[in-house]
Amino acid sequence: MKLHIVLVEPEIPQNTGNISRTCAATGCALHLVRPLGFEITDKHLKRAGLDYWQYLELYYHDSLDEVFTKYYNGSNFYFMSTKGAKIYSNATFKDGDFLIFGKESHGLPEPLLKEHYAETLRIPMLSEIRSLNLSNSVALTVYEALRQNDFEGFLFEGALTGRND
Repeated sequence: MKLHIVLVEPEIPQNTGNISRTCAATGCALHLVRPLGFEITDKHLKRAGLDYWQYLELYYHDSLDEVFTKYYNGSNFYFMSTKGAKIYSNATFKDGDFLIFGKESHGLPEPLLKEHYAETLRIPMLSEIRSLNLSNSVALTVYEALRQNDFEGFLFEGALTGRND
């Protein structure tokens, strides 16, 4: 199963680095929508991604409209927001889906969420908490999608060899 993670104007290099590592470990493609709040050569970004950069399928886009034009087919985009219509684990994820996350400080634009409300997902949390960390939100959602698809394409080599790293 292949997912596409889209970060719209990410601001914190460590989050993007952690998300890069998650994408490399799960075979997800990572799409970064400019402007970025950091330089791609940022040492914090590189450090958070460790030595997994060669395993990452990475794309850059100048706008979210560009992502829509290239990839949107009417049913393959999910928009992540604290204002989501349904809980992320109630969505039915499939191969080729795009999971779209907004910038850390503001999330996705309100007009976009209103236009795609039925495809807007949220992660449950206590009402007094504003939001989860972006990299945690990506990891939760990616692994739920993989779980729903029985971790298709993943070998559980570590379970057979006794490795637990």
